[in-house]
Amino acid sequence: MGWIGRSGRERQDAEFTEYARARAGRLRETAYLLCGDWHRAQDLTQATLARVYVAWPKIERAEAVDAYARRVLTNEFLGYRRRRSSSERVTDELPETAGRAGQPELRLTLLEALGRLSPARRAVVVLRYWEDHSIETVAEMLGMSTSAVKSASLRALAELRSVLGADFLGDLAAV
Repeated sequence: MGWIGRSGRERQDAEFTEYARARAGRLRETAYLLCGDWHRAQDLTQATLARVYVAWPKIERAEAVDAYARRVLTNEFLGYRRRRSSSERVTDELPETAGRAGQPELRLTLLEALGRLSPARRAVVVLRYWEDHSIETVAEMLGMSTSAVKSASLRALAELRSVLGADFLGDLAAV
């Protein structure tokens, strides 16, 4: 890889800055759904954007950037659980919600239930149903087979139904 001229580097930095401003809020919202903590969601978002910045010169299409960012975010979330250096503790208290308007009680109940899922199942549910990605896309993002995504989805939804009740999941369109 050769030296990039000053104007080329400045152009790349400006393009990345524009991308980060446009997508940071959505990435943070997805990160929050994955981890259930706004501060940690901000950390995950910053780590994701840092990795996207490093890869920026190699990524040519906007769709590829979004896919790469989602994969990095998910890997950062799942990797955090694997690291032994983590000293954060999960609490029973939920932070204040932000983002989409809706029924706050319903949203809080759903977020609490998502917090009870394993990190991998939570990632599948968030990517599949919140981000509205296909089974194949979720499988690729998580490095899983499509059958594993289907199985994880079914098990996660069954867990959510047992916690929330079967009628609750019909109300999710309002959240």
